[in-house]
Amino acid sequence: MPTPISCGILGVDHAHATGKLDVLRKSGDFELVGVCEPDEGIRERRAREKRFEGVRWVSQEELLGDEEVVMVAVECDTPRLLELGRAAVDAGKHIHLDKPPGTSIEGFRAVLDEAERRALIVQMGYMFRYNTGFDFIRRALGEGWLGDVYYVHASMSTKIGAADRKRMAWMPGGVMLELGCHLIDMIVLLLGAPQKVTPFLRHDGDSGDDFVDNALAVLEYDGGMAVVETAAMEADAGRHRRFKISGSRGTVIMEPLEPPGLQLGLMQPQGEFKKGWQTVEVEHAPRYIRDFEELARCLRSEIEFPYPKRHDFDVQRAVLQACGVQT
Repeated sequence: MPTPISCGILGVDHAHATGKLDVLRKSGDFELVGVCEPDEGIRERRAREKRFEGVRWVSQEELLGDEEVVMVAVECDTPRLLELGRAAVDAGKHIHLDKPPGTSIEGFRAVLDEAERRALIVQMGYMFRYNTGFDFIRRALGEGWLGDVYYVHASMSTKIGAADRKRMAWMPGGVMLELGCHLIDMIVLLLGAPQKVTPFLRHDGDSGDDFVDNALAVLEYDGGMAVVETAAMEADAGRHRRFKISGSRGTVIMEPLEPPGLQLGLMQPQGEFKKGWQTVEVEHAPRYIRDFEELARCLRSEIEFPYPKRHDFDVQRAVLQACGVQT
């Protein structure tokens, strides 16, 4: 087996932080040598949680100054992602940067530019890049089964409690920034950067706050459009998260997104699939495992990193536009 790659975690207050912690602790590709949370209050709260038992807490200076540490997973809350991500890049570390990377398009560009200058990888924490259902959609589109795509409908909602609504109320676009970013990442990956993005941002819950909890965005392309919808008040939302992509020769519907439930409709047989509607079975890959497996292979120079700076920048610009931010 290859020698594990030394890594650390910087920040522990992201919604995905504990999931990334679990995966890195169990990984055969990485050795987690330290966890840092610069905010003392957050660190003390997390240190009392069972999932953080046995971690080695270190300072930011100790983590980023350790020459043995090759990769840092930046898992802080969204407002600090660019600051801590830039600090890790400045220290010469490859980073896994969770999503969405703040609200400053120029700040994100600066992180990407500096990483490129130093020949460092920035792997974004968009989990659907490693979802086997989206692998199938990418295959269907790439092999021409669907023809010319004219419509995408993507829906991803949740139920957010009062405390989290208050914590996220600062976010432009609210739930669109928090959840819609995952869907926009896949749409840009499949169709490229949109020509125009029109947001519809509403507060329709009865919580008495200003959180944008009901949002929709239309991404326009030459010959088609994509609609992204997300809300923060939907009961049992996970089973009805959905991605539908329609073209001149076929359609793929995935519902739910996790584990992937796929339906394929074709006007003519394609590959091993028949004309008409059929269920497609794919293996379910739990979150985050494939992300870090691929990152390890890239760090060992076994494969090239598949997501260029241009893609990540285009995604962030489209996400911010969907949240009503001028870019």
